[in-house]
Amino acid sequence: MIAAEVLPAQFNVATWFVDRHVDEGRGGAPAFHHEGRTLSYADVHELANRTGNALLDLGVERQDRVLLLCLDAPEFIGAFWGAIKIGAVPVPVNTLLRPDDWLHCLDDSRARVLVVSAPLLAPATSAIERARHLRRVIVAGGPPGRHLSYEDRLARAPSTLAPAPTSRDDPAFWLYSSGSTGAPKGVVHLHHDMVVCSETFGRHVLGIRPTDIVYSAAKLFFAYGLGNSGYFPAGVGAQCVLYPQRPTPEAVFALLDRHRPTLLFAGPALYAAMLAVKDGAPHDLSSLRLCVSAGEALPEEIYTRWRDRFGVEIIDGIGTTECLHMFISNRPGAVRPGSSGLPVPGYEAAIVDDDGRPVPTGEIGNLRVKGDSIMSGYWNQEEKTKATLIGAWIHTGDKYYRDALGYFWYCGRADDMLKVSGAWVSPVEVEATLVKHPAVLQAAVVAQRDGEGLVKPKAFVVLKDPALASGALGEELKAFVKERLAPYKFPRWVEFRAELPMTATGKIQRFKLRG
Repeated sequence: MIAAEVLPAQFNVATWFVDRHVDEGRGGAPAFHHEGRTLSYADVHELANRTGNALLDLGVERQDRVLLLCLDAPEFIGAFWGAIKIGAVPVPVNTLLRPDDWLHCLDDSRARVLVVSAPLLAPATSAIERARHLRRVIVAGGPPGRHLSYEDRLARAPSTLAPAPTSRDDPAFWLYSSGSTGAPKGVVHLHHDMVVCSETFGRHVLGIRPTDIVYSAAKLFFAYGLGNSGYFPAGVGAQCVLYPQRPTPEAVFALLDRHRPTLLFAGPALYAAMLAVKDGAPHDLSSLRLCVSAGEALPEEIYTRWRDRFGVEIIDGIGTTECLHMFISNRPGAVRPGSSGLPVPGYEAAIVDDDGRPVPTGEIGNLRVKGDSIMSGYWNQEEKTKATLIGAWIHTGDKYYRDALGYFWYCGRADDMLKVSGAWVSPVEVEATLVKHPAVLQAAVVAQRDGEGLVKPKAFVVLKDPALASGALGEELKAFVKERLAPYKFPRWVEFRAELPMTATGKIQRFKLRG
């Protein structure tokens, strides 16, 4: 989809995802379910209008940044769409970061207003007190105190609001990249970007429809979760379940039993953990028509076990904060287990060498993507923007190869790849083999140098039953991989861990495991 071909030059994206439902008579339809409360599309419309007016009353102007440190709750929805509607720029941030990271986001964005969910206020206080540009803090869900009350400001604000006359190419919101190896970078997205993702992945892959009920374990502050919960359902008038707590396997099973969603979004780690639950009680997942995975490559073993146990497919794919959502994905009924799938309609993907030349089929190279939801750039980081955007293409930093059928296969981040005995080794391939062993729940593979200074694979393994950890099992796992992959790929060392370091978005932080 090319935005300029279907959207007017003057365009405010809040009118597409919020106002349109009321204008077209769907205001009474349910939109969000949150802790026993249901918000209709008319409720969302009023919530956004009142929040936008409250921000205007505080002096927020066009293109001002409004930082959102919010749980998956109504205040996130109201602040996100309300800020966009007045032409300001909401900046959702990861609620699981440290105060120093929040301070970086506050200072880097120069946000003068912060909207924060009450449970996060205490841990955020040190960042709030040190922030250089912050002037007002609005607290949602807490008792009156030294900061402004979100509920009080909404009660005072008018319920009608005309959208600011923004352009489809104006900045609409930022998302901060995960910053796994450095300070988070502000990724600038435009008013047309969410519409593009809805009309590409949402329409052509998910086939999302008004009768769908969505639950996403990935939170709204994450690009994956923002699409899953925030705008895919709103694009068609579907429903979404917001769950602000940590999505443990037991909690997700209970939520599926209670709300009966039709679409489930998660990452490989959660699917693996749900498969490992052995409470003796059968779980009815018959309401699900489709499951979606992202964040890390989904191992074939997890796909097969999930499908065989619950009778529903998991479609795996890849997206990035910079591209906003999925640009390569498997398709329902045409999954190639272990692969990332095929380019999503509306996107082009290419695999090139370090000089930008296309590589032959089956050869590992650098993934580049072209599509109309790609960021306009990193805030205040020109050199990183120039290194990432190459004309209309973006250099993703991922290593991939494409098979003879056109499917894309993830090999790891560029800095995760191992060169062993002169040949590239994909940590993802070794990890996917390890999890086929019946004792293994999760695995991560990194490079380590042996006594002669040569690079070899080392595996960190989480067992389904930690009591089984032993030297003998470590040797068994080495042999297990050696029997199934080229001999140079097997891990020379196996270390058992209770858990692996993960980002809040479900990605293994391999850099923390390197010696």
